[in-house]
Amino acid sequence: MSTGNHPYAPLISQLSLEEKVRLLTGETAFTLPGNEAIGLAPLAFSDGPTGVRGLKFVGGEAVALFPNATLISGSWDDEVAEEVGHMLSEEAHRQGIHVVLGPTVNLHRSPLGGRLFEAYSEDPYLTGRTASAYVRGMQDNGTAACLKHLVANESETLRNFMDSRVSETALREVYLLPFEMAAHDAGAWSIMAAYNDINGVSATENGHINEEIVKGEWGWDGLLMSDWFATKRTVESANGGLDLVMPGPDGPWGERLVAAVRRGDVSEDTVDEHVTRLLRLADRTGGLRTGGLRVGGTDGTDGGANDGGPVASPFKTGMPAPDSAIRREQLRRIAARGMVLVKNDRGALPLDGAATGAVGGTVGGAVALVGRHAVATQDMGGGSAQVNPPYQSTVAEGLAERLGERLTVVDGVDVRNRPVPANPAFVADPVTGEPGLRVTYLAADGTELESAHEAGSALLIGFDDGRAEPPAAVVLSAVLANDAGPVRLGGIGAGRWTFAVDGDDVATARLAFSGSDPGEGVLRPPAYAEHRDLPAGASVTAKLEFEPVDWREMLGRNPAIKLAEESHLLSTGSFNLVGLVAEPAGRTDEEAIAAAEAAARAAGTAVVVVGLTEEDETEASDKRTLALPGRQDELVRRVAAAAERTVVVVNAATPVLMPWLADVDAVLIAGLPGQEGGHAIAAVLTGEAEPTGRLVTTYPAADGASPAWDVAPDAALRLHYTDGTAVGYRGWHAGNAPEPLFWLGHGLGYGSWEYGEVRLVGTNPAPTLEVEVTNTSSRPSRETVQVYFTPTEPSDPMRLAGYAGADVATGETATVTVTCDPRLFRRWDDAVGSWAPLGAGELTVARGLGDVRARVSLP
Repeated sequence: MSTGNHPYAPLISQLSLEEKVRLLTGETAFTLPGNEAIGLAPLAFSDGPTGVRGLKFVGGEAVALFPNATLISGSWDDEVAEEVGHMLSEEAHRQGIHVVLGPTVNLHRSPLGGRLFEAYSEDPYLTGRTASAYVRGMQDNGTAACLKHLVANESETLRNFMDSRVSETALREVYLLPFEMAAHDAGAWSIMAAYNDINGVSATENGHINEEIVKGEWGWDGLLMSDWFATKRTVESANGGLDLVMPGPDGPWGERLVAAVRRGDVSEDTVDEHVTRLLRLADRTGGLRTGGLRVGGTDGTDGGANDGGPVASPFKTGMPAPDSAIRREQLRRIAARGMVLVKNDRGALPLDGAATGAVGGTVGGAVALVGRHAVATQDMGGGSAQVNPPYQSTVAEGLAERLGERLTVVDGVDVRNRPVPANPAFVADPVTGEPGLRVTYLAADGTELESAHEAGSALLIGFDDGRAEPPAAVVLSAVLANDAGPVRLGGIGAGRWTFAVDGDDVATARLAFSGSDPGEGVLRPPAYAEHRDLPAGASVTAKLEFEPVDWREMLGRNPAIKLAEESHLLSTGSFNLVGLVAEPAGRTDEEAIAAAEAAARAAGTAVVVVGLTEEDETEASDKRTLALPGRQDELVRRVAAAAERTVVVVNAATPVLMPWLADVDAVLIAGLPGQEGGHAIAAVLTGEAEPTGRLVTTYPAADGASPAWDVAPDAALRLHYTDGTAVGYRGWHAGNAPEPLFWLGHGLGYGSWEYGEVRLVGTNPAPTLEVEVTNTSSRPSRETVQVYFTPTEPSDPMRLAGYAGADVATGETATVTVTCDPRLFRRWDDAVGSWAPLGAGELTVARGLGDVRARVSLP
C-alpha cells in the first residue's frame, strides 16, 4: 500500500529505504531498534505465556511463574483468563516490556505434542475464547499480546522443516478459528508466524494465510512477526505478509531486502506497509512519540494529538513483586481453580472431607506423601516458556504446612532420562562461596577472557550474552555440598568435556549434536553424567571446549531439507546452553518403592504424586508414549496395595496413561501449577480450595488410541492432518478411536449436581439455552454447563458451541444461560470458497461428554 493516504505517512516519509528496513529486524535477541528522528523508542519483547521472563533467555531477574496454559483454560472461565492477562501485563510493566509473546493458540491435536502444555486445549472454540479473554486483560492494561504460532503448529519433531498438510476446510474451521477469535474479536496487536510450512509454503511466506485471510478477510491491522529464526527467504517473506524478522541484529532482510527493493522484487510500498504496522504496534504500547503528532492511542484507536511536550513512560510503577503476598494469593487461587478431579471414590478427597460430611475423610489421620514429584514438584515445562521464579513450592511443603506431624514424606523413583543442571543450593562458587558456579571464559589460545559468578548452574553462550565473539571454552567450577559417597557428575552442552575433582582429572566426554535442529544447542543440548564416589565438600571443575559445527553440511544429509542461503535458522548453530550436572546419587528405585509401601501401610492414607518433567513437556521435542517415565506406575500399584486409601496427583499438563486407575480411590490432575503450585495442590487436597476445573483435552486409554497420533513427518517432511475437522473429542465422538479414558469437559469437583429444565430461548444468530442446575452437595460449589452441537450432516463432526459457569450455594438452584457462538454453526464450502450455514442438528447439554444431561433438537 502507499503511505500517502495513511496517518503514519508523515513519519514514514522521513525515512530512507535503509532506515525503514533497519526497523524491520530486531536489534538484539528481544529488542527492536528505535528511531529518534520520528519519535520511535526501542521496543522490548519477552517470552510468555507462563511468565514474563525479560530480556535474558537463561537467568535474568526473578519473575513470577504462572500456572501453565491448561490450568488457565481448565477453569473454563473468561474472568480467570482475563485476570491472568492483566497480571502478565503488570509483570511486563515492572520490567519495561512492550510485547509479551503469548498466548499460544495452537491445538492439542496429538497427545504426543511436546509443547501442548503452553497451549489451551484440543478444542478451537475453548482455545479462542480463553485466548480472547487473556488478550483483553493484557491489552486493556497497555501491553501487546502476540498470538502464536500461525498456524498448524501442533508438534515439535523437525518443526523447522516439516510441512503441515491440512485441508482448507480444517484450516478454516479448526486451526485458524482461535486466531480469528483472538485477533479479530479481541483485537490482538501482534501475531507470530510459525516455523513450519503449511501445504508446501513456509508460514513466514504464506500469503494465502497472512495476506488473504488474516489481513484481508479479517481486516486485522496488527503486526505479524516471525518466530525466532523462522524466516527462511528474503523476497518471499517480505511479499508473503511478514512484517518483522526476529531476532537481530542479523537476518535474511537487512541489506538483502534493500537490494530486493532496488531490483524490483519487492515494492517499497510493501516495505512501507510493514513499517506502518510496526509504528502502529509502537503507538499502541506507548513506544511512539512524535513531538506534536500522536497518531494512535494505546487503546488501538487512531487520532488525537498532544502538545509535543514530555510524555510519561508507558510503564506503570508500583507493580506487585513476583514474591509479594498479592502474587502468592493470585497464583495459588488460579492454579487451584484449573485443577481437575477425575476420580473420587469413597469420598477420598478432600483429605479432611469428614469435616464437611464426606465419607471416609481423614480428620486427624496420618497421611503418607510419596513420589519424586512430591518433593520436587514440576511447576513449569521446558523451552522458551521457562522463567526464573523467586521460588518454587512443592507438594511436600504445602501439605506439611497444613498437616504438620500427621504427614510422612517419602521420595519416589527416578523420573528422568536426561541429566539436569545442579540445584544451585548443592553447588557453591569457590571464590565467593555463594550458591551457584564460578564461570571462566577462555580464548582459543587458553587466555582467560573473564571470570564471573553465576547464580544458577546453567548459562547460555552466544545468544543474548552481549559478547561480540563466543569464547572457545568455558570452565565451570564449584564446591559441592555433599557428604562422602556417590554423586552423579557430568555436563550439559556440545563439545569436549574434561572433569576434575580436587585438582585431579577424573573423566572426559565428547557430546555431539544429533543434527536435526540447529537450535537444539539451546533447547535440547546433549548431556552426560555418571556416578562417582566423591569426598565430602569435593571441589569440581568441568571444562568445555567448543567444536565448530557445519550445520549446513549436517542438515544436507537429509535430502528433503532445502535451505536457502539466507535462512535465518543457520545462525542458531553457534548458541550453546551449558550446565554442570551434580547431585547426590540417592537410593535405588527398589529401595524407594519399599519405603513408600511401608509408609503407606503405616499411615493408611497415601497420596502419590506422579508426573512428567520438562524433558517430556517441552519445546523442540515430542513425546513417544503417554506412559509415565520410570517406574512410577509400579510405585502407584504397590502403594495402592499397601494403603487403605490411595490418592494420585498427576503433576503433568497433558494426558498420561493410568493403568492403575481401578486400584486407586482418587485422581487429581494438577497440571504444571507455577511457583505456588505445591501450596495450590495442598489446598485442593485438604479441601481449603475446590478443584472446579474441567479437562481441556480428551485422555486416551492407551498409546495410539486417539484420532491423531503421529507427530513425526514422513521422508518428504510432510505431516498429514488426516483427522480433518474431527480433531480430539470430535474424532472420538465420530468413532475414529476407541473409547477414551476421560472425555473433554470431565471434572467432578467436590460438589454434586442435578440438572433441571433446559429451555431454548433463542436461535438467532445462534442458539441460546437456559439450564437449571441445583447444587445437591454439602458445600458451595461451581458448575460449568457445556453445550455441544452435532450437525445432521455426518461429515460435519460434533463441536463445542458454548459454555457458562455458575457458583451455587448448598441446596440452591441457579439458571445458567449459555449463548452459543455463531461460528460453530457454519461450515467452509471448499467448492465455492466461502462459508455456508449448517443445517439442522442436535444440541447436547453436558457436564463433559462422558456425562450428558439433556439433548435439544434444532429443526
